[in-house]
Amino acid sequence: MKAPVPGQRTPREQKRMSAADRDVVALAIAVAAIILFVATGSAVLPAAIRAMAGYGIGPDSALVNALLLNIALIIFGWRRYADLSGEIAERRRAEEQARSLAEADPLTGTLNRRSFGFALDRLLDESEQASRSIAIMMIDLDNFKLVNDRKGHGIGDLILVECARRIVAALPSEALIARIGGDEFACALTFDPSRVQAVDAIASRLIDAIREPFEVQNLAIDMTASVGITRADTLKKAIEGISDAQHMLDMADVAMYHAKRNGRNNYFWFEDFMGEEMRFRDRIESGLRRGIENGEFVPFYERQIDVETGELIGFEMLARWNSPEFGLLVPDMFIPIAEEVGLISELSETLIASALEDARHWAPHLTLAVNISPIQLRDPWFSQRLLKLLVAANFPPGRLEIEITESCMHEDIVQVRTLIASLKNQGVRVSLDDFGTGYNSLSQLHRLPFDRIKIDRSFVRGIDRCEDSAAIVESIAMLGKGLGLPVTAEGIETTAVLERLRAFSGLRGQGYLYGKPRSASDTRAWLEELGLLADGERKSADDAGTAATQEQNGPRAAQA
Repeated sequence: MKAPVPGQRTPREQKRMSAADRDVVALAIAVAAIILFVATGSAVLPAAIRAMAGYGIGPDSALVNALLLNIALIIFGWRRYADLSGEIAERRRAEEQARSLAEADPLTGTLNRRSFGFALDRLLDESEQASRSIAIMMIDLDNFKLVNDRKGHGIGDLILVECARRIVAALPSEALIARIGGDEFACALTFDPSRVQAVDAIASRLIDAIREPFEVQNLAIDMTASVGITRADTLKKAIEGISDAQHMLDMADVAMYHAKRNGRNNYFWFEDFMGEEMRFRDRIESGLRRGIENGEFVPFYERQIDVETGELIGFEMLARWNSPEFGLLVPDMFIPIAEEVGLISELSETLIASALEDARHWAPHLTLAVNISPIQLRDPWFSQRLLKLLVAANFPPGRLEIEITESCMHEDIVQVRTLIASLKNQGVRVSLDDFGTGYNSLSQLHRLPFDRIKIDRSFVRGIDRCEDSAAIVESIAMLGKGLGLPVTAEGIETTAVLERLRAFSGLRGQGYLYGKPRSASDTRAWLEELGLLADGERKSADDAGTAATQEQNGPRAAQA
């Protein structure tokens, strides 16, 4: 049995409302009073007229009283009938308003999540009878939270209203549209199962419409959307207790998240492997929360070497997850999920605290480089919390280097500048990571007080084979020299690449040629072997540099 649509009256309620609308009691009283008025009036009024003319006695007093009572009853019945009719009309208006509020999103005027589910169930039934299929689209605005945080919720609401208008314009007139979350919309439309390309065309048109800049209160705001699509004619049996409509929404939601993970501003149809992907993601997410509590995230260290001399200069800290369920995982497997679910700050600060404690025992000239997430750049208190970690570890700020990826240059540039200034005021150095992969950082580079730039590994790896890569690396090296910024080249994996890099003076390098990232205990043992621990006997810097170079070129390099 189908559940009633919200706001729709049951048959019993309709019958009661109809009876109230007619108000039989008040109407009967008025009719009876009118009949009595006619009867008594026909006897009283002629007698009263004859008496007034002097031709007879007046009417009987009992009949006069009855006539007056009839008049009073007529007035009472009419007023009662009029008042009840007004109450019924007001109640109907209130019910219509309540039904509208129950079924529609108050901001955009589209359906809400609950009413969309009922409407979709009806549409599914109708499509089965008409031999047509239903396509469900889940639409999520990319980075909408940033707009809310930076521009305010008022601007965000105006964008949602305009976005709803664009979605309505891009879809067929008979399509269902609903806002089912903060920045999530859902659509349902019928289509010919043999013409799936028609749905592709609609999805592309919808994405293009949302990509057009939003002009809001004299502001031009860029927005994109990720869309997931599924279809009813391929619907598999839903889990018991879940309606077909909810099952379709869930699958479209999975496809939408797949679109987000694959670059956003795109659409994907649901496929079975996406469900497995999502279940794996859910396991990662729940494991993240337990892992932070249980101390499963550990720092690994990759060496940073002076390219010309081979001297060890410092290490970059890389995150690893020593999961009892998944084994040792690299950052690409869990950092994006930690960012999505809001765990990245806690995770990052836990790792930084461990790295500072490890690096405190290294030789004083060795530096520690740490990456931070773009999300942490939005936190105005990040530099204060970092200072607290430095004080707790008794670690000199001058030995710490915070790496900011080039993608952060597309964040709020004022916030980025403020954070960099705050870190440098504490004595912490700041480097620009993955340089060369962005779009407009060159225009901002001279305005932000970076201490170092790092060339992305994608350019360094092919420097011995690709002249374009070599030209890019040379240009960045010359840019760093011109701006007085030291340069680090990532991804040095062969001696051929190393030889090409030695043509550029003053470079720092890192990569598997110098050794793969090692755990804290392995790194400490290696430094102890070289005499580069602060609390042990240390060799001279020259001896340490020679030893590092010998290991790089020796037979152990392949196993490092």
